[in-house]
Amino acid sequence: MSHDLITQPSLLVRIRDPRDAAAWNQFLEIYAPLVHGFLCKQGLQDADAADVTQEVLRTVSQSIGRWDYDPQRGKFRGWLLSVVHSRLGDFRRRQQRHQAAIHAAVEVAGLHSADNNSSAEWDRDYERQLFHAAASQVRGDFSEASWRAFWLAAVEGNPAQEIAKSLGISAAAVYLAKARVMARIRDQFALLTGEPL
Repeated sequence: MSHDLITQPSLLVRIRDPRDAAAWNQFLEIYAPLVHGFLCKQGLQDADAADVTQEVLRTVSQSIGRWDYDPQRGKFRGWLLSVVHSRLGDFRRRQQRHQAAIHAAVEVAGLHSADNNSSAEWDRDYERQLFHAAASQVRGDFSEASWRAFWLAAVEGNPAQEIAKSLGISAAAVYLAKARVMARIRDQFALLTGEPL
């Protein structure tokens, strides 16, 4: 075994002092990669392993003052492994709760949308149809460039800089055209439906 991975009791004593930056740097240099690598081997993605590694190191910093170095009772590596397993268990329980919550939400949404599928589809079609009707009624109130800038930005979702370049206008003109045309469409939509868009 490499000498670097053998924990010297003096290092364990030194890291009890949170102000001993040199000891903590040495501890992190030795143990952070070890913990992270172990967690990755347990199936965690890199970012999750990094998060759990931080939790392990936080637990060590909070608990090291209560840990007594006694080779007869066990080695530091055994205690550290128990901390790793504990934090890994916490992570997996959080993941399971998160997955269960997502699954429940999907089920509820699925049941709700199954009950209201035709209604939701109707609402989308209704708004889409009335939007197009309102848009066609106000189109003649704007120049072709303003209309095109609006359409490309608001309906097709293209970036303003790209639209500006293709139409030979400024990005500010794109935003202005989008705002003006959209305001008129909202007004027209309200006239058609009695409801705001």
